[in-house]
Amino acid sequence: MPEGTNIEVAQILTESETRAKKEAHHQLVEILEAIVLALVAIATAWSGLQSARWDGHQARLYGTSVTLRIEAGLAATEGGQQRLMDVATLNSWIEATHVKNESLSALYIRRFSPEFRSAFEAWLKTRPFENPSAPAGPAFMPGYHNVLLEEAARLNSEAAGAFAEGTEARAIAERYVRVTVFLATVLFLIALSQRFHSRRVRVGLLAVAVVLLAASLVSVAMYPRL
Repeated sequence: MPEGTNIEVAQILTESETRAKKEAHHQLVEILEAIVLALVAIATAWSGLQSARWDGHQARLYGTSVTLRIEAGLAATEGGQQRLMDVATLNSWIEATHVKNESLSALYIRRFSPEFRSAFEAWLKTRPFENPSAPAGPAFMPGYHNVLLEEAARLNSEAAGAFAEGTEARAIAERYVRVTVFLATVLFLIALSQRFHSRRVRVGLLAVAVVLLAASLVSVAMYPRL
């Protein structure tokens, strides 16, 4: 076989091997891109689901907070009215006692609320009409408490807690939305890389996309879930 023919055959074989390597490399890049796109699709769907759930959770918590605030306002109003009535009844009792009308005094005592009556009995033991250092009234006794006002304080505390939880739920929902933005960037990089024929450029864009995808997946794994 002539020497020139051998050289041509060698060149053809070399070109075939080079073409095969390029095709194998191209297929590998396409497979990696397909894997990245599949992961992006799953992560995006999961992030969207979690964002929607946390938004709904936030709405429920805010609604609960509003309801508790309303209940607390009603309890505070009723408790204030009850306390005012007890004080007014006490003044009437003092007048009845001053004129020594025992039956009327007993009637006013029966009209006290249970908590105020208990404080009233303890207040009498301090001899308020004789002892200048005695508390100004039953409402100033250490043991006095208004159940409705305490209930209002408790409800307000629960409302504040529900509102804080709702704010945290909103922040978590925003984190998931932020992840979807990163995932959208990954999709953009993959789409951009497919426009280039240069192997280095395409591999470089794919590498950046993989890094962003990995960071997004780690973030999603660490976020709270509903």
